[in-house]
Amino acid sequence: MSNFEYRVVAAPSRGVKAKGIKSAEARFSHALEQMMNAMASEGWEYQRAETLPSTERSGLTSSTTTWRNVLVFRRSIAQEEPKDISIAQIVPEPPVTTPVKPQPLPEIVTPATPDEDASKSAGASRMLSDNGVEELSEVSGLTNSLTQLAEARKSRKTND
Repeated sequence: MSNFEYRVVAAPSRGVKAKGIKSAEARFSHALEQMMNAMASEGWEYQRAETLPSTERSGLTSSTTTWRNVLVFRRSIAQEEPKDISIAQIVPEPPVTTPVKPQPLPEIVTPATPDEDASKSAGASRMLSDNGVEELSEVSGLTNSLTQLAEARKSRKTND
């Protein structure tokens, strides 16, 4: 199985003057011939010509599509013959380490105030552990801060 590498170059947009070449078509053909011969001397094989869209900025906020002509070349990549390799060279042995036992996170508990009843603070006043993920356990009753906020808004509405 052979692998290839590819090279894409812009096709010439103008002809090249040369002795004995008079027409624009002949000059363009000559420029194309020179480019293809230069690539072939470096080992590149011509594959095809493509016309592809290229989106470019025009002005501050708009863009236009310009069609570009390119030439596609390829050459074979030399592959080395596989050598005799032992499995120890391919898969290195993992380093010996002692397992570290994870420490449990401390429980975070907020103290309840004496005037709070148990139904208002049962669900949201304490967190079992912080694992970096949002707590999804159910909250029973309103927390103290939400109750205070509701009372403040209620008193504001009645004063207006």
